Amino acid sequence: MYLYNLFCLISTLKHKMNRSVSFRKQPLVLIVDDEPDILDLLQYNLKKEKYDTIVAFDGLDALEKAQVHRPDLIVMDIMMPRLDGLDAVKSLRQDVNLRAIPVLMLTARGQEQDHVVGLDSGADIYLSKPISLPVFLSQVKALLRSKGQFESSSNTLIIGDLIIDKDRYETRLKGVEAPIHLARKEFDLLYFLAQKPGRVFSRQELLDRVWGRDVYVVDRTVDVHIRKIREKIGERYIETVKGVGYRLASHLDAK
Repeated sequence: MYLYNLFCLISTLKHKMNRSVSFRKQPLVLIVDDEPDILDLLQYNLKKEKYDTIVAFDGLDALEKAQVHRPDLIVMDIMMPRLDGLDAVKSLRQDVNLRAIPVLMLTARGQEQDHVVGLDSGADIYLSKPISLPVFLSQVKALLRSKGQFESSSNTLIIGDLIIDKDRYETRLKGVEAPIHLARKEFDLLYFLAQKPGRVFSRQELLDRVWGRDVYVVDRTVDVHIRKIREKIGERYIETVKGVGYRLASHLDAK
C-alpha cells in the first residue's frame, strides 16, 4: 500500500508539472526581470496578443519555473540578482529538456560586444532597452514561429561522422555517447545547412531562413554562431565561401 501511494503521489506531481505543456492552447512566455515595471509592461502587452505568461525575478527563479512549466519562449534580462541572465541561459542550454526553448534577451547594454556576448551565451535574439514594443512583439512572434519551420523527410541527418537529431535537439559524433551541446540557434543553423550539403547560403539567406524575416539581427550574428558551431564540432564541416556566405562541406558523405 505504501508503494502504491508513493507511485500515485509521483504520478500526480508529474501530471501537474506537464499539464500546462500537454494541454496548452496558447503559447506560454516566461518573462524574467528584476524590475516590476518592466515585468508589468511586457506581461500586459503579451496578454493583449493572447499569450499566456508567467514571471520570474532572477535567473534561479527562471530556471525553476522553466523546469516546471516548460515555456514556449523565455524573455530574459541580463542584470539580475542571485543569477544573471547570461549564466541562466548557459544553464538552459545544458539541460536536455530545456535547451530548445528560444530565448529573447533584454538588457540596458547597447554595445556590439555586449550583443556578441549575449548571443554567445545561447540567446537567440538580443534587444537593448528601452525597447520598442512593436519590435519586441514582432520578434516574439518570429521566434515562436521558428520553432516549427524546419521540415525534412528525416529528422535525423547524418553528415560524415556527425549525427544531427532534430527530434532530440541533439548533435553527436558517431561512436561518442555524450552529445555536443549546441545552443538552440546554433543547432537550427547547423540543421538547416545540413539539409543541403554543398549549397552556398548568403548571410542574409541564413538570417531570413533561420532567424526569420520579421526578426532584426545583423550579419555579424551569423558569423558569431558559425564560429561557435565550429568550436564545438570542428572546423571541417562548415566552409566559408569568401564574398558569398557559408555551406556545409560538400565532400562529406550525407545520408
